[in-house]
Amino acid sequence: MNREEMIVKNFQNVQAALLAACERSKRNPNEITLLAVTKYAKDEDVLTLLQKGLIRHVGESRVQQALARWTRPDFARFDTVKHFIGHLQKNKAAKAARFFDFIDSLDDWDTALTLERALPQGKTLRALVQVKLTDKDTQSGLPLAQARELAKRLKELSRVRVCGYMAIAPQGAQTAELRRLFAQLKQAFDEDFAPGQERYLSLGMSQDFETAVEEGSSLPRIGSKLFADNLEGL
Repeated sequence: MNREEMIVKNFQNVQAALLAACERSKRNPNEITLLAVTKYAKDEDVLTLLQKGLIRHVGESRVQQALARWTRPDFARFDTVKHFIGHLQKNKAAKAARFFDFIDSLDDWDTALTLERALPQGKTLRALVQVKLTDKDTQSGLPLAQARELAKRLKELSRVRVCGYMAIAPQGAQTAELRRLFAQLKQAFDEDFAPGQERYLSLGMSQDFETAVEEGSSLPRIGSKLFADNLEGL
């Protein structure tokens, strides 16, 4: 099996696992959007999946690196939806507003205002508020109560459209604990973002995406399961 065949097989395995998780939880697979975390992936591997029409939503965590990759002609020719999934520094927010379609990791009102003011005429930027599910100082995001307050406030903005929550599970958490945390966030999500509107709950990465989908995630973030050489855990 050559490299291209392996990458396609990886995608097929992820897709099969997503479908199985939907079947177990009696969910409609059409409710799930796979977000391919491309930030550490090799260019040729990302291009393999793009050329075969297997991915459309892509996730990057560094503004300059994303610009360098996705403005190149071989990448720019594809119709992609670009998500910023890292911690967004306020001094990079203006560039991010102009380039990305989603900011999945918003946790600060002032940054949201910077995004709103920097948006090109006629552009709407989707945003997810990042919820912190661990006490570790190294992880970005807000405790759930504060995240809900920020989401409520963000609805005042006209062109930054808040449409859900994102969270990263605590590393090494047992399945039962993951289910508890994911279910708690799903309940808040359903209360704050009513069905029928555009909304996204981004839970689950390569290690825990099946559990996340079973608990209601609609935008799992998959990296290493697609791009097998990566060991960064996404």
